[in-house]
Amino acid sequence: MASDKQVEVSKERWEFSRRRFLRYVGGAAAAGSAYGGLAAMLGTPGASAARLAREASDTAFFAAHPKYHFVMVNHVTTNSFFTATIYGIQDACAITGCSYQWTGSQNSISSQMVSAFNTAIAGKANGIGCCLIDNTAFNTPVDTALSHGIPVIAYNADVSAGVVNHRQAYVGQNNLTAGAAVAQQILNTGVGKGDLVAGIIATPGTGNIQPRIDGAKPVLTKAGVDFVEVGTSATEGSPEYNKIAAWYAGHKNVKFMFGVDSGDSDAIAQFIANNKLKGKVGGAGWDVGTPVIQGIQAGNLTFTIDQQAYLQGFDPIMQFFLFNVSGGLMKPTNTDTGLGIVVKATAAPYVATNRFEGTSAKQQTLKPPASIPH
Repeated sequence: MASDKQVEVSKERWEFSRRRFLRYVGGAAAAGSAYGGLAAMLGTPGASAARLAREASDTAFFAAHPKYHFVMVNHVTTNSFFTATIYGIQDACAITGCSYQWTGSQNSISSQMVSAFNTAIAGKANGIGCCLIDNTAFNTPVDTALSHGIPVIAYNADVSAGVVNHRQAYVGQNNLTAGAAVAQQILNTGVGKGDLVAGIIATPGTGNIQPRIDGAKPVLTKAGVDFVEVGTSATEGSPEYNKIAAWYAGHKNVKFMFGVDSGDSDAIAQFIANNKLKGKVGGAGWDVGTPVIQGIQAGNLTFTIDQQAYLQGFDPIMQFFLFNVSGGLMKPTNTDTGLGIVVKATAAPYVATNRFEGTSAKQQTLKPPASIPH
């Protein structure tokens, strides 16, 4: 049995424990009524550590540590896909008592990202996460960060297979494997030899989405499919929808269109619906934005891919924290955030607004599924 012997704890550690305990007992309202004696117990930093541990045994915490600061460099900082990623970052920082900065480029401009990366190094960040959308642009800043003892994790986008970059780990989807899985799923819909299939991509050549096309292409061509890659906004600067419409006007024999990024996926869903192509042209998306999920439920899209954007923010922060608090013993490790194929039968949970998919800022606990697809 724990002793009530008074053990002095640091003010920083006590304050962190106090915040967590208050959060778990139901917030300020509950603390002010049902837990009337709580204020007395937590009134001073010299409160009994043993008693605190008994009352909040499910809120274990690490030893007192600096408020580490982490920087996440992104290629499309305002893209709605990364809303869930930011929530994951925020939640991990709240758990560990750390802070973060979200920075980079709004339009996949590598030089802007490199500048943000170098600023993070100069600011002595305790960890830098970066979407490595270019195979060589980030080599120097990554090496510089490591030489200054700053851990580096690639998230969402990594350099191509065989390319050397010294980042310590990659957190995100295996895009080549995912692309191959998408191609197989398309073939499972009845698409076959001689059929025209279009892979719609916003920015051809970028490290975060080109590998998806590269993974799909050999699977489709091996099956005798006439595959074509169609670039949208990055090739002519036009909105995705208009580019798809222009391409379709000259290729009305297309059997299936699939997007490898959220913007193009939304556009495909809307294009098929607006032109009443349901049942005539198959469609698939990437990511789980609202238009895509609604497109699946309406039957305009057959499936989409969930790469768990929340984990791409949460996991790097937790790894950075462990690296720092362990003095570098807990080294960053690769994390595949998965390949979830979402179809009409499994789309319903994505419609409900929630923090984990970036559709709500509200903290909430969701009900686990009655069964898990396998």
